[in-house]
Order: sequence, then C-alpha cells, then structure tokens
Amino acid sequence: MKFRPCIDLHDGKVKQIVGETLNTEIIENFVSKYDSTYYAELFQKDGLIGGHVIMLGGGNETAAVNALKHYPGGLQIGGGITSDNAMYYLDQGASHIIVTSYIFQDGQLNENHLSKTVSEVGKDRLVIDLSCKEKDGKWYVVTNQWKQFSDFEVNKENIRFLEQYCDEFLVHAVDVEGKQRGIQQSLVSSLADWVTIPTTYAGGARSLADMDQFNELCNGKLDITIGSALDIFGGNLSYEQVVEYSRRKQA
Repeated sequence: MKFRPCIDLHDGKVKQIVGETLNTEIIENFVSKYDSTYYAELFQKDGLIGGHVIMLGGGNETAAVNALKHYPGGLQIGGGITSDNAMYYLDQGASHIIVTSYIFQDGQLNENHLSKTVSEVGKDRLVIDLSCKEKDGKWYVVTNQWKQFSDFEVNKENIRFLEQYCDEFLVHAVDVEGKQRGIQQSLVSSLADWVTIPTTYAGGARSLADMDQFNELCNGKLDITIGSALDIFGGNLSYEQVVEYSRRKQA
C-alpha cells in the first residue's frame, strides 16, 4: 500500500470539491492560495509516484500542463481525456492518461472508444477511472458528474475484462468522496479480491486510523489517495505524517 497524491483543478485553481455537487451548486471544501506547480514540486520532492491531476471542467488545461511539466513522469492526468487529446498530455509529461466519461457514455461501456484510446496511447499508459456507487447491493459505474447510473456493474468478471486494456485503475467511492466520512469498507474489500493490477482507491479517508483500516481490509494490495482531509488542502490530517506512514508500509 502506498499513498498517491492528487491535484484537483477547477476554474484553473487547485481546489477540493464534493464531487457530487459539480453539476449543481458546487460545494468547495478548499481553494488553495498556491498554484498547481507548488503541489507538483512538493510531491516530486517527497518522491511520490503515480499521483493524479484531475481537470474538473474546462479552463484547467494550462494549470494541468504546468503541473505535468514541473514533475515529468510523476503524475497521471484525467478529466476530459479522449483518444484525440491523450497523446498531447503524455507529451507534456504525464506518465498515464485517465479516462472515464469518454469510455462510459449513455449509460454503457463504449468499447470502440476504449479500443481507440488503447491504440493511441498503449495499454501501459492508460488508467481507467471507475466511479462507483452502490445500488441494490451491487456496485455500478456512475457518469455525468456522478448523477447517472450506467449499466456497467463493477464486479470480478468486469474488472478482469477491463484489465486487458489498462495498466491501472483509479476507483472513486462516490458516496463518501470529499466528505471525510471514512472509507467505503465493502468496496475496498471487494476490490482487493477482484483486481490483479495496480489500483488506487479514493474516498472518505480522514485519519491514520482510516489508513490502518484500509491497509488491513485490502491486505496492502491497494493504494490510497487522500484529498480534503490533508492539511495541505485545509484539513486536519498531516500530509507529512501520511507520507511517512506510506514510506513505512513500503519499507
């Protein structure tokens, strides 16, 4: 298990937003006085690999590219990525591109878009974002700012299918993301059982105790990202302690 950092961008600024509010009245947990390059350089200094830059809507391209250029090869990028613009961001320094809405359209997996993206960037530079919400005791991918359920169930069979096309998964637990309510325990346990490739979980972690619980539930198999809870994003959880915790777990 290791900690993966994040840089969420909205209107060109580094922010922490409750994801479910993007299409309504936006709830901002935090707006940074620092730009994206500050965080990119911080993560590089601390040797954190595989963090993600997420563009939440338009107007974030410049800030995103600046972060990538300040930490070439150290960050992944997502938000509005398609087969048409994916190579551009890789050329700017991203290690991987992250796709979500482009391959999940109209409530279904678009295998044509998935194949086009793999053909363009290669399996080894593709991360599939699975934003998960529970319904009737099962997990489904949700799209359109997390408002629309797709028919794509997140289960062992479908995870195995997608693993043919990507290098990693980024999994958002929609119901707890940005709310600091603790991790989605059943989802973490299921993912640890299902996945065979690197997978990063996002959603709800707020303390070192949550990280301990996460590590136990996944038996160290998954990575974790933390946003709003960190003191560098206005929260109470020490970023330095999280980095040190991650280093100990990898030692």
